[in-house]
Amino acid sequence: MTTKQVWTKYASDLRNFILGKVKNTTVTEDILQDTFIKIHTKLHTLKNITKLKPWIFSIARNSIMDYFKSINRVSEFTNSETETYIEENSHTEKDCLRGILQNLPKKYRNPLFLSDIKGLKQQEVANYLNQSLPTTKSQIQRARKLIAQGFMDCCGYVLNEEGKLVGEVQDKDDCKICG
Repeated sequence: MTTKQVWTKYASDLRNFILGKVKNTTVTEDILQDTFIKIHTKLHTLKNITKLKPWIFSIARNSIMDYFKSINRVSEFTNSETETYIEENSHTEKDCLRGILQNLPKKYRNPLFLSDIKGLKQQEVANYLNQSLPTTKSQIQRARKLIAQGFMDCCGYVLNEEGKLVGEVQDKDDCKICG
């Protein structure tokens, strides 16, 4: 696969992923460009093309962390009036996700965890849970829908015309799950 093919297939998803973390379109574009430079220079080292998507998202995640590290280094050299920090009580998507997952019924949570977190193929999840593949697929899809609904209920997210979840985290006091 070429860098251009990777760009065509994943640039939009990566952009949304990065934007969700940094909340700034200009910074997002810079990080996206940096990510694709790394992808371009290292694509030949990827041994298993089936691992492409997790590989590029881990590159993006590392680029995001590099960005935040650079901000922290810069803020060390600024005076205290301009220094920025994150409040201890700040409310993040992680807080909401934690609450949503805790409220997710176990019959949905387990297949989702095995598939999306552990990286097992859905047939492997079905075998592990001693259930049929259609049941497993249904449970994973239902779990994903419940998570999306949780973000809509919790923080006022909405689905855009492409069916993707968009919005911003509400204040903790306004959150129905974390508040």
